[in-house]
Amino acid sequence: MKPSWITPDWPAPARVRALSCLRSGGVSAGVYASLNLGDHVGDAPEAVAENRRRLAAAACLPAEPVWLRQVHRTEVADLDAAVAPLDADAAITRRAGRICAILTADCLPVLFAADRGEAVGAAHAGWRGLAAGVLENTVRALAVPPSNLMAWIGPGIGPRHYEVGAEVRAGFVAGDAAAAAAFRERPNGRYLADLPMLAYLRLERLGIRRVYRSAECTYADENRYFSHRRGGPCGRQATLIWLDGR
Repeated sequence: MKPSWITPDWPAPARVRALSCLRSGGVSAGVYASLNLGDHVGDAPEAVAENRRRLAAAACLPAEPVWLRQVHRTEVADLDAAVAPLDADAAITRRAGRICAILTADCLPVLFAADRGEAVGAAHAGWRGLAAGVLENTVRALAVPPSNLMAWIGPGIGPRHYEVGAEVRAGFVAGDAAAAAAFRERPNGRYLADLPMLAYLRLERLGIRRVYRSAECTYADENRYFSHRRGGPCGRQATLIWLDGR
């Protein structure tokens, strides 16, 4: 079986290429089965390397993706710089063949594309990154007017499964009262959070009017996705975006 993926359903320019991996088609075993692309979760390094090789071959990638060391913060790596910082939770590029890569297992991958195909970016958006401004920093780094950008919110944990504490809700609502609509209180005093809605609200406030969303829930679909919240160690799926040079 070869690696498989979904592609964003958005009207991006033809030279914008993007995909979001499913968990099948690799060689990893056990809780990492089978296309684990994360090299930081305890999987055998040789298995991760083979999984990345298989993805590159199946997707005809023009180069090795730039694998960030994601730390749930807001730094953005400019892949066109002479030395791009790898301790980052987002990446952008304006040059063909440089691949922005985000690893997730419940957090959201959020992709950006400019109307004329001159720039693309990707962000890792868990609640910490969202609240701290990772999407805002990514848009700032792209240096494209928000009205000329479109965004795609990829597979992540859905609102029926993402339980958080009251402090998480308070942090979002303090910055935007509209964020209250993304939380539903539970009998235990905690909240179910709609992470895609929180991302959508942030993008809307930035002035990005064309926001497209995957309906995929990583927690609910064990056959297709890794999910950290489902319990125990697990692999990571990747979401990639790049510019075609043709």
